[in-house]
Amino acid sequence: MIDTHAVPWRLIAITDDLRDGVDGLVARACSAERGGATMLLLRLKHFDALSLMPIARALVSALTIPVVVSERLDVALASGAAGVHLTSGSVPVIAARPHVPAGFLIGGSVSVAADLGGAQLADYVTIGPVFGSGTASIGVEGFRRLAVACGQPAIAVGGIDAQSAVLLRAAGAAGVAVIRTVLGAADPAAAAAALI
Repeated sequence: MIDTHAVPWRLIAITDDLRDGVDGLVARACSAERGGATMLLLRLKHFDALSLMPIARALVSALTIPVVVSERLDVALASGAAGVHLTSGSVPVIAARPHVPAGFLIGGSVSVAADLGGAQLADYVTIGPVFGSGTASIGVEGFRRLAVACGQPAIAVGGIDAQSAVLLRAAGAAGVAVIRTVLGAADPAAAAAALI
């Protein structure tokens, strides 16, 4: 596993959509990297493997930060991505770990304490949603409890902006993962810099 503790504060930019095509997404991702994003999570839920592959390859070619593919281990491996992010609805991290090369990142998702077992052996976990309008949001204290229980670098996700990132860092977050706040911003570089 990669020593993710060496990075003092992580900012994971999560893709939102292809509203401006592959080239537009790559341009926004490059802008986020210039602003300080430390990882890109390719998450396009409604794309099959065949459609996702050229997008993943384009991002891997354009970025120097790690590109991690959400839920699709096959696409992550075949595209040369740095890793995969597995959710509670996909293969457990512990099952995937023996089948990936050394140094391949595996992230896990945790929303409730019951998800902790499936995230064992992850290089990092995202915890949330921390904020949001739904009843499922866990808040800063919920994040703090799960972060302590998971034992891996804990990345807060869900409704985060620059102000709430400060609260989450104080609550033990190793970083934040955001969708609209960075890649949905008019200036992804400035938005990433504000979160850093």
